[in-house]
Order: sequence, then C-alpha cells, then structure tokens
Amino acid sequence: MPTFKEKVLEMVRKIPKGKMLSYKEVAALAGNKNASRAVGSILKQNYNPQIPCHRVIRSDGTLGEYNHGRKEKLRKLKAEGAI
Repeated sequence: MPTFKEKVLEMVRKIPKGKMLSYKEVAALAGNKNASRAVGSILKQNYNPQIPCHRVIRSDGTLGEYNHGRKEKLRKLKAEGAI
C-alpha cells in the first residue's frame, strides 16, 4: 500500500500543465483532507522535475512556498498559462 508521501507525489504528478491545485485539495486526493501542511513539507523536499510542485498553491490563491523560490514558481505558472 502506498504511503501518504507517495500518494501526494502521484497526485501532484497528475496535475496538468496550466492547472493548479491547493495544498488542501492535494491532501484530500491523497486521502487526508486535514494534512495540507504535510503536503507542503513533502513538496518542499521534492527536487524531481517530473513532479510539478509549482502547480500547488495555497487555498487563498496565493503562491505559497517553492523550493526553487517564489519568483521561479510564478515564472513557471505564467509560462504554462496557469496565471
């Protein structure tokens, strides 16, 4: 059975280009709607370019953190047409 971390990474991997999900939405899809902070912690440690962590934002629509910096997150989201 996959761990919560594995589920989170798989859910984020499936976010299509030009779309975004909130940390809370990813947590719910991975099986624990109350684990949005855990999702953030998991994504902060991810450096796999095949898992588009930049597509996960806060529930209030703000960017949130990104391990390559917020400016890079914004640049990527704009380039994909998400913003």
